[in-house]
Amino acid sequence: MTVPRSWNRLPRVVPDAVHALTQRSAGVPDSLPRPLLAYGSGRSYGDVCLTEQGTLLLTRGLDRFIEFNPQQGVLRCEAGVTLAELLALVVPQGWFLPSTPGTRLATVGGAVANDVHGKNHHAVGSFGHHVRALEVWRSDGSVIVCRPEDDNGWFSATIGGLGLTGLIRWVELQLMPIQNPWMWVESQRFANLDEFWALNRRAEARWPYTVAWIDCLAKGKAQGRGILLAGQHAAAQAELPAFKEGGKRIPVDPPFSLVNGLSLRAFNTLYYRQPVKPQGALTHYVPYFYPLDAIQDWNRIYGRRGFYQYQCVIPPREAEAATAALLDTIARRGEGSFLAVLKTFGNKPSLGMLSFPRPGTTLALDFPNRGNKTLRLLEELDAIVREAGGTLYPGKDARMPASLFQSGYPQWEAFSDYIDPGFSSRFWQRVTS
Repeated sequence: MTVPRSWNRLPRVVPDAVHALTQRSAGVPDSLPRPLLAYGSGRSYGDVCLTEQGTLLLTRGLDRFIEFNPQQGVLRCEAGVTLAELLALVVPQGWFLPSTPGTRLATVGGAVANDVHGKNHHAVGSFGHHVRALEVWRSDGSVIVCRPEDDNGWFSATIGGLGLTGLIRWVELQLMPIQNPWMWVESQRFANLDEFWALNRRAEARWPYTVAWIDCLAKGKAQGRGILLAGQHAAAQAELPAFKEGGKRIPVDPPFSLVNGLSLRAFNTLYYRQPVKPQGALTHYVPYFYPLDAIQDWNRIYGRRGFYQYQCVIPPREAEAATAALLDTIARRGEGSFLAVLKTFGNKPSLGMLSFPRPGTTLALDFPNRGNKTLRLLEELDAIVREAGGTLYPGKDARMPASLFQSGYPQWEAFSDYIDPGFSSRFWQRVTS
């Protein structure tokens, strides 16, 4: 049996049992060891989808579409449907996900459990804002249908609830209309963080989608230099370019990380110097939203030891100073990331008790696992985030201290009342012990 892992391949824990679900109407056998935990396609990072006790419930078999209204854009599907499968159905009929993360290989259930967000949070909020209803199976055999208008707390506990309120069996979504599968995208280079803040404010006022790549190794006057991508869904057009999706694959696990100081500096320099299109250009939605999905098994480039993703959110008042301090620390330690993404969240309050998106600035980075050296760097970053009143993203975490989680998610104790006693995860045990 292949032991399920998270996408960053850390931590490596083995459950007592693994059970594949194939029918949402069927329960979970009583003979399976407890606690239980749902596992979709393994695209989260860290241990929110892992347990070293009990049973992982594989949900990819729950992959059926239940109902779709192409006039109103309302879709109900089982939780194991991937975002890619959903988009393949609805895009040709003029609909799109209102909020989507950076991979379409995640499941709908995983998107709900982590309340994922996209490049347009400032315009539409997170994934949970577009959930009309969902069904949760509890380990005692009961079933709860949750809706945002309910006042019993089950909806807000399950949105962003890390799969701990029970097994999400189906989800009903309100989609957004589009004219075609294409995006109109402007790209602009900025020389440093100061330029980013000004450019980003202007872009968010005009564009529904904004995100920036930054060179986290750049120092001095070039600190935080990068490229900002601003986009919107393309208007109806008489003719559109042809699009054929390519695909590459990392075929083997190298014994060491291919991401190192030399390769990072070369990549960052080349990426920053690439041609930009401030006048705009048509781009198909696939490479715009999901560039890394084109490289199958890209996580292998970090080697067999895996990697840590570090995604934080900093409140608006402290965002500029704290972001500069984070980049100072990373550049000083020479532990840069080529997947360095910077974005600001909007002011729309999240619906989930444990939802990560909130007003402020979010910075996401990947670091090869070099043992204690990497852990010491992450502890330094934790101190900056904590001092600024920020927190980390559970769906991207493999080592957050319990104190940082509890200060960043003050509703965690109230949320505990909604946890199914038959469900747990290594993450929850770690951050609440």
